[in-house]
Amino acid sequence: MSAYSEIRYEVDGHVGIITLDRPDARNALTHTTYAELQHAVEHTGARCLVVTGADPAFCSGDDVKRVMKAAGEQLSKGLRAEPRLTPAAGALLHTDVPVIAAVNGAAVGWGMELALMADIRVLSERARLGELFVKRGLCCDAPGLGRLAQLVGREAAAELLFTGRVVAAEEARELGLARRVVPHEELLPTAVGLAREIAANPPLAVQRIKQGLRTALDPDWTELGRWVSASLGELFQTEDHREGVASFLEKREPRYVGR
Repeated sequence: MSAYSEIRYEVDGHVGIITLDRPDARNALTHTTYAELQHAVEHTGARCLVVTGADPAFCSGDDVKRVMKAAGEQLSKGLRAEPRLTPAAGALLHTDVPVIAAVNGAAVGWGMELALMADIRVLSERARLGELFVKRGLCCDAPGLGRLAQLVGREAAAELLFTGRVVAAEEARELGLARRVVPHEELLPTAVGLAREIAANPPLAVQRIKQGLRTALDPDWTELGRWVSASLGELFQTEDHREGVASFLEKREPRYVGR
């Protein structure tokens, strides 16, 4: 995969910059985007990575028409994949390279998961973050369970996950989702400047520190990923999931029935 079609990968010294590049779709994720993101993370030679999105959004989550709908149709035909951690998430959660998310706009659904997987988040004043999975009749991915409560505490995490509420940049900072909110035009320079500061340090020491943080604080991502995958397999078959997707596509209020 020498050339990417849905992301851009650029190098600035020892800093790698990954940009989700489907701006017309608000950087919604397809199977191709997931694969390219995974490849870029696993094959980077950078000492620090910055992940961002092409304006106006950071990442609006899965492309509902192409990913979530296809997954539901696959399961309805009895085709069930072996439960596993999302491979792109596995790449980000297990890499020893520090990752900074430069959140330039909406980061919702898996877009918020992507931001949570970063070690550090820098928010534009235009950033909006939300775990929307419940609105589609689904549970969040592993990072929303394993990282969100670390950052904001169990009660605030529960509220965000149970309601699917989207929070603006300043509220996100107050909750503890990020330490920095900067003017939009200063976002990438701030994130890249911080990445350069990290990359200037001895890389082996930085990698060991990241390994230590993962050992001390993180759950077993592989096992949690299997649980999430199995849960999603069941939830994709519910009427509420189909209603969540249909109401989104039809731009109307959903009617959930609990089955």
